[in-house]
Amino acid sequence: MRHLLVFAGRDDAEEVAEAVAEEFPALEAPAVVREALAGEDDAEDAQWVVAVEDPEGVLTADDRVWLDELAEEYGGWRETED
Repeated sequence: MRHLLVFAGRDDAEEVAEAVAEEFPALEAPAVVREALAGEDDAEDAQWVVAVEDPEGVLTADDRVWLDELAEEYGGWRETED
């Protein structure tokens, strides 16, 4: 499973990526990428995404809550991809 933490600013995304890497050292370091979300035509509207890879599904429900709270703290949100 992949967790996508979405933010408006690069600085926020980079800080969150560092926090996730520290909290979950067993996972691959999160990638920070700029991505236009569905329905956005203007490149200026692109969001910064922290991609947290969890292929083995090791993150617990509490871990996912922690990710949600961290994202909200920085004005973002979490989405998931299978």
